[in-house]
Amino acid sequence: MKLILASGNKGKLREFREILEPLGVEIVSQKEAGFDLDVEETGSTFEENAYLKAAAICAASGLPAVADDSGLCVDALGGAPGVHSARFGGGKAWTDRQKYMYLLEMLSGVSDRGARFVSCICCVFPGGDVLRARGECPGRILEAPEGDGGFGYDPVFAPEGCEASFASLGEAVKNRISHRARALAAFRKELESYADR
Repeated sequence: MKLILASGNKGKLREFREILEPLGVEIVSQKEAGFDLDVEETGSTFEENAYLKAAAICAASGLPAVADDSGLCVDALGGAPGVHSARFGGGKAWTDRQKYMYLLEMLSGVSDRGARFVSCICCVFPGGDVLRARGECPGRILEAPEGDGGFGYDPVFAPEGCEASFASLGEAVKNRISHRARALAAFRKELESYADR
């Protein structure tokens, strides 16, 4: 089965491929499929935004499309940045480092560092069928960034039960315990059930 990933994020593409390709699922990027759509994320939830992206690419390509919308929800900030994680602070013009440093600045002096990464996956098929999955990874925001792996907020997030950040743990570990790994595991089950229909 071939799925177009409705994202230009190279980190997401790598994670989708590493987790789904062993199952015989070919993941191609929008660019590889000949599309360059930047779908506006107007949803108020991760689920809504994932659907908007997958539906737009499916409609444009006529092929099944899968999308992930994910973000960091920080307890002390009332769940922010949440669905606005990619546009946090200075928006898409800011680098990942600028965003997570801004987050650390907002949490300066705050003792409640609880947070969770959330990933919602949606796959839309040309016939109208829709598959959905969600994964969460609880943890905490560190006092300072550490590690040089991963992307996004990985250098400032330590998953529950770990002292090190996602950026320090390495891709193999992250791909076993992350929010996206959990969402992809749930999505894999949905996809397997769908294929057996």
